[in-house]
Amino acid sequence: MNSGTRPIDAGLAQADASKVDGLALKKRMSEREAKKAGTDFEAMFLGQMLNHMTAGLKTDKTFGGGHGETTFRSFLNEEYARQMVKSGSVGIADAITRELLRHQEARRP
Repeated sequence: MNSGTRPIDAGLAQADASKVDGLALKKRMSEREAKKAGTDFEAMFLGQMLNHMTAGLKTDKTFGGGHGETTFRSFLNEEYARQMVKSGSVGIADAITRELLRHQEARRP
């Protein structure tokens, strides 16, 4: 093995893509499961985006500030993300759901 290659990288490089893809789609997902996967992905993505956007903000003494506000900011960002998903204004979940179902149908035996 090459000294710069990690064992996991070597294993992945040798994996047959069709076998890996087939394992992921062995169980067919329902439309409800695909929609949940899409909304979960969108909420995670938006939460991460909001965490990066607010990472450098200092706490404000008006609302308590301090270590507690800094600690719980990520929870607030997660809730903001869930509300953004519910509003449907971003649309990532719909695109993910469509692609999951389309890919699944294309692989139908």
